[in-house]
Amino acid sequence: MAALKTVAAQLRAKLRLPAFGAPLFIVSNPDLCVAQCQSGIVGSFPALNARGSDDALDKWITDVKARLDPEKDAPFAVNQIVHKSNDRLMQDMECIVKHEVPLVITSLGARKDINDAVHSYGGLVFHDVTNNKFAKKAVEKGADGLVLVAWGAGGHAGTLSPFALVEEVREWWDGPIALSGAIGSGRAVAAAVAAGADFAYIGSPFIATTEANASEAYKKAIVDGSAEDIVYSNLFTGVHGNYLKASVVNAGMDPENLPESDPSAMDFSGSKAWKDIWGCGQGIDGVKAVVGCGELVGKYHEEFEDACARVAVYGAVYEGKS
Repeated sequence: MAALKTVAAQLRAKLRLPAFGAPLFIVSNPDLCVAQCQSGIVGSFPALNARGSDDALDKWITDVKARLDPEKDAPFAVNQIVHKSNDRLMQDMECIVKHEVPLVITSLGARKDINDAVHSYGGLVFHDVTNNKFAKKAVEKGADGLVLVAWGAGGHAGTLSPFALVEEVREWWDGPIALSGAIGSGRAVAAAVAAGADFAYIGSPFIATTEANASEAYKKAIVDGSAEDIVYSNLFTGVHGNYLKASVVNAGMDPENLPESDPSAMDFSGSKAWKDIWGCGQGIDGVKAVVGCGELVGKYHEEFEDACARVAVYGAVYEGKS
């Protein structure tokens, strides 16, 4: 455990803000990933976003590495969907190992062989989980860190409060934790750290950035939306997730009366559901305009520092009362 605490500290030391930019299906691309890293947070993209040719992922990773300075910029991560519907998994793993991608975020299935492949060159694996049971399984299979995907997170998300989930996991796990769930400000980043996480895991606000591969309508819906505009359903992929109501309505469905899907028919190999039905979490109320990634991270950094100063003042007051 001591070694993993050191891992978290070493990673934090490379960041301007203790945060990951979450890998967003379709939306995350090399431009957004690089901008996130250059802004001082971990940038990422799903391997499945690289499409069009057999060497698409190789080109994406080559591009990202060419534009980043390892001495100045934050490290980047590639997300792997570890699910039977992903027929590219092993091919993409070969590419990840070839390029020695520093961080790999695994989803929808923890596998020791995948973790071992990343560890073979000194990389780190963060596995995303929605509850304590899955967290323990991920660690048993060799994950170096956990992404706790709690209530309010965009896309596939769990139903536990971020505060409850991180508390449960911290009872037995002292390693790196990135906390997800309605994090849409620097104040929320500070809250995640104060609650026991090492990093915040931020996704939805980055959809409304100039670098993101999202339609103008999608970005506008983020800008205009709030937590009340999110619907939770398993209809679209077989796994429960959070989506923008506006996109559900545009698809001709009633967001208040969506049928249940058969979880056994899960399929994440295609992109149609994510193209037409827009994944989004609850932490979007602070998004008031489409801005560059650097501007957004800069805003969060100022809010984070203000929040930390506020907590320090309160701590000093209560320390005097002890």
